[in-house]
Amino acid sequence: MINRRTLLGTAGAGVALAGSGLALPRLLGGEADAQPLSLSKALPQGVRDSATLEALPGKKPLIKLAYRPPNYESPVEYLRTGITPNDQFFVRYHLSDIPEVDAKTWKLSVGGDGANGQSALTLDELKHLPAAEVTAVCQCSGNRRGLFQPHVPGVEWGYGAMGCARWKGARLKDVLDKAGLKKEAVEIVFNGTDGPAIDKTPDFIKSIPVWKAIEETTLVAYEMNGQPLTHWNGFPARVVVPGWTGTYWMKHVVAINAVTTPFDGFWMKSAYRIPVGKFPVVARFITQETAANTPITECVVNSLITSHADGASVKAGTRLAIGGIAWDGGYGIRAVEASTDGGKTWAEATLGPDAGKYAFRTWTYQFIPQRGRTKVTARATNVIGQGQTAALILNPAGYHHNVMHSVTVVGA
Repeated sequence: MINRRTLLGTAGAGVALAGSGLALPRLLGGEADAQPLSLSKALPQGVRDSATLEALPGKKPLIKLAYRPPNYESPVEYLRTGITPNDQFFVRYHLSDIPEVDAKTWKLSVGGDGANGQSALTLDELKHLPAAEVTAVCQCSGNRRGLFQPHVPGVEWGYGAMGCARWKGARLKDVLDKAGLKKEAVEIVFNGTDGPAIDKTPDFIKSIPVWKAIEETTLVAYEMNGQPLTHWNGFPARVVVPGWTGTYWMKHVVAINAVTTPFDGFWMKSAYRIPVGKFPVVARFITQETAANTPITECVVNSLITSHADGASVKAGTRLAIGGIAWDGGYGIRAVEASTDGGKTWAEATLGPDAGKYAFRTWTYQFIPQRGRTKVTARATNVIGQGQTAALILNPAGYHHNVMHSVTVVGA
């Protein structure tokens, strides 16, 4: 079991966790000591005061927002490439009882009232199913929540609750075929081995519509960037739902059930919902919709400047390359544009290699900065014409923040 006791036992003494009486582990020696950060001033003051750089076992230092459960985001500089290395990938958990899974004894149960029967797969049996690979962004639904004004409740993420990897595994539809789907099935329900610390906390269980489950790119993945999944990213197997936000990407998955009525667990009927008609999303989860709200589904089009921090010093009069990433819900990025005059004029950036419609698309834009401060703003447009917003679309849970990102560089 990965918990405070085992972490402390393997990593040594720690520093006090503010306000809790617990001890934080000194996870990886000197490199992992808590380090102060310079974070966006848009984040809540308490987050800026308490967030530190710390390394979980097997990870490079990430921005720690919470320890129990562990919620660690990637610094922006880790997001400069189309693929996010495994040791730089963000960590997101809802529950704090996190198992240390033994691959030799792990089994995946497949069944439910929407299935023709029951089946169980070992990891070796899962790997013997036809393998598929997809490059896709995994992004927490609440990425950039901490930048909302006014602030809303939840994990106060900055820009780094996301990453892009090459995921390899069995197609979920092939896994479901082991039990057989009834025509009456409407949703596929996932459960993982992580659980609540107290009985009153609802277990984290999610569902997706059958039509999404049987898409060719929806996987039960066991590899990430050519390596077994890291513990913190779902070992030994996780669900991969390309184009949709990370809430459906169940880690440490052990049960997949087809159901004939909409699943009504807390994390579906009460959490991860957005107001109906608020966002220009195409993919709908109709069996879970109400008159007022609907489950969050696909990622909205977005971009991020990653090459330079806000306030970076640059050489005036010399050509400067600004770069970053763009992504969306799986339609593909058509263009990224940049402005250096407050949005009065826009120039098209150069797109990097296309790793697939679900992946990060890198981009670069060159200009010659003058002395003083220059604000650079980027905006992305996808293949179906969706673009980023200039103003925040407010919603109670702080989802889908895709306001155009800006950094200021200072020419000297």
